Amino acid sequence: MTRHARLTPKSAGFSMPAEWAPHARTWMMWPSRPEVWDDMAATCRAYTAVAHAIRDCEPLTMLVRPEDAATARAMLGADIDLLEAPIDDSWARDAGPCFLVNAAGERAGVSFRFNAWGGKYHPHDGDDAAGSVILDAAGVRAFASDLVAEGGGIAVDGEGTILTTESCFPNANRNPDWTRDAIESELKEMLGGDKVIWLPGNALETETDGHVDGIAAFVAPGVVMVEALTPDAGEWHRIAEDNIAALTGQTDARGRPITLVRIPEASDADSGGHDDRFCRSYVNSYICNDAVIMPEYGIRTDDEVREIFEGLFPARRILGVPVSAIAIGGGGIHCITQQEPAGRG
Repeated sequence: MTRHARLTPKSAGFSMPAEWAPHARTWMMWPSRPEVWDDMAATCRAYTAVAHAIRDCEPLTMLVRPEDAATARAMLGADIDLLEAPIDDSWARDAGPCFLVNAAGERAGVSFRFNAWGGKYHPHDGDDAAGSVILDAAGVRAFASDLVAEGGGIAVDGEGTILTTESCFPNANRNPDWTRDAIESELKEMLGGDKVIWLPGNALETETDGHVDGIAAFVAPGVVMVEALTPDAGEWHRIAEDNIAALTGQTDARGRPITLVRIPEASDADSGGHDDRFCRSYVNSYICNDAVIMPEYGIRTDDEVREIFEGLFPARRILGVPVSAIAIGGGGIHCITQQEPAGRG
C-alpha cells in the first residue's frame, strides 16, 4: 500500500502570523458560564469595554449563545457583529482557531481539540466546536489537529519561532499519549514553525496549568516581554525567574538573540477574594490594528506598565481597559480575544 504524506498547514505553505501583523478582524465569545463569574453583569460590561476598544481599530465578531443574543446586542451596539453558536464559555483565545496565512496572502486556520483545560469544566463540547464555527464563518480553509491545545498556550513571532510551556500541553490532563517531541512536531506543523522554545510554565496556576500568554509574549522580532514578580511573591517569584532563565540566552528561529523586557505584575490589584485564579498579568494584553489593549486594575502599576508599553509600541495607541471583572475568571484581555489576519481569503 502506498503511504501518502499528511497534508499539514506547514506542508501546504501556511503559518501563523505575529499578533502585530495587520488584522481583518477580532473574534470574541460572550460570557456564558455563570459559575466562573461573581457578577455576570459586571463581566459582560467588561467584555463590552474590551470589544469597543478593539472595534475602534478593526471589525469584531462576538460569538454568543442564542439565549444571550438580545442582551449582547443591547450592550454591544450595532457596530459589533454577532454570531450565534452553542458555546459553553468565554475564552476565544483558547477555544477558537489559530488563523494562518501563506505567501500569497491566502488565509486558513487550524482547530486544536479543546477539553476545557484538562476537563476543569463541563460541558465543553460547544467550545470544542467553536474553532470550526469561526473558520466556517470566516470562509477560510480549515485544518484540524488531534492535539489538545489552546491558543493561550502558544506565542509566535510570525517568523518561525513558537513559545510554549512544559506545564501545559504535555500535561496528562490534555495529551497523556503524546511525548514532548511529538507535541513539538505537531505545533510546528500546525502553526508553520521551525523552532519551539519550551518554558517551565507554572504548575501552581491551576486554571490553565500555566499558559504562556500570562508569562511571555513576542512584541517584535527578537523581543519578548516577560512577567517578572517581586521576591515577596514567594514560590511564584521563583517560578517567574525560572521562566526568565529559560528565555535568557535564547535565539529565535532565524538565529537572532532574544531581548527580554521585564513587565511587573499587578501585585496590588484587589482580587475580590479570588487569589487562587485572579489574573494579574499585564503580559496578557492584545495587539490589534493601530493599538494595544492593556489591562488596568486601578493601581499605580498601571501607569508604570503603560510607560513601558509606550516605549515598546511607539506607533500604536495604548488603550487601557479595566479588567478586574474578567481577571476573576482566571484570564485577561489576551485570553478573550483571537485575531484573524488580513489576507485575500
